[in-house]
Amino acid sequence: MLLVNEVPHQFRDGLTVSDLAREVKPDADLFIVNGYPVSASVVLEDGDSCWLIRKGEKPTVDELERLLYARHTPGVHGKVKNASVGIMGLGGLGSLVAVALARVGIGHLLLADYDLVEPSNLNRQQYFIDQIGEKKTEALKQNLARINPYLRIETIDAILTEESIPVLFKEVDVLAECFDGAAMKAAALRCALGPLAGKGFVGASGLAGYEDSNTIRTRKIRDRVYLVGDNESEARPGRGLMAPRVGVAAHHQANQILRLLLGLP
Repeated sequence: MLLVNEVPHQFRDGLTVSDLAREVKPDADLFIVNGYPVSASVVLEDGDSCWLIRKGEKPTVDELERLLYARHTPGVHGKVKNASVGIMGLGGLGSLVAVALARVGIGHLLLADYDLVEPSNLNRQQYFIDQIGEKKTEALKQNLARINPYLRIETIDAILTEESIPVLFKEVDVLAECFDGAAMKAAALRCALGPLAGKGFVGASGLAGYEDSNTIRTRKIRDRVYLVGDNESEARPGRGLMAPRVGVAAHHQANQILRLLLGLP
């Protein structure tokens, strides 16, 4: 038996990639077998995993679903595709958390920021030089759609407050705090411990500079409330926010969000 674009297909001796393409996808012009590009003349073996692709073609929603189910296992993907995650702040942390969750296949993302993409953002944030001047919400939504066009993405273009956070994010399963300023970080944490108690919450504190990556940790504060970082290294003159360490912290956040959605301890 072969696996062709994640769908079982009957194997027979002497079957070539070209034969398979004629049977399954005649317009395919890129052939991948067991993870490697091959020519159309390659003879297939029983158990091979094949992808038949037309260059530039976007996978259908069913094809992408099958791919994510196969890579994540059905039980995991079934949970994440029905999950909703809110991200407050779309800078170095928030933009990268969103990218990681989009690749995982989180079904619904609620993205909040009021800022524009600036040249100084490009050293660590998930935007492109031709997006300078665009709203971060719209620019990130465009970028995420290129990763997974079937996600449901909503945006909030507003300055968040301690009063508005519980209202705007009351329906999400997990909330990611990705603010730059200490005051809003504290306000978000108070919301997590107060009106949003019981909802998953993953914040961040201490990730500037280029200190040891291993000092960035995920710490449990309360039930379903976590903080990522070293709790010390704030941005200041001589210690800026750098893409590698910000990326380490953002992926800590994304991983803890995934763990909360899967109900892991």
